[in-house]
Amino acid sequence: MYYEACAARLGERFLAAVELGTEQIRENLETWPHVGSGIQRYLLPQFPYSLLYRNDPDEIVIIAVMHQKQRPYYWIDRCA
Repeated sequence: MYYEACAARLGERFLAAVELGTEQIRENLETWPHVGSGIQRYLLPQFPYSLLYRNDPDEIVIIAVMHQKQRPYYWIDRCA
């Protein structure tokens, strides 16, 4: 993993931030801003990444773990 190559345990911290993000999303579904039709964005603390997700009736679907410098809406085809 890129972050693990940069610094010891940084990869673990990144994965922990993603796990925390999924917990935060589960506990506070409507808190995070909408960025598209039914798509919301959670900003990972301490990392330049966002979790893009959709709240389906039976599950929460993570559409992308997106770097914030990535071209906008590259993930839109995943929503079809």
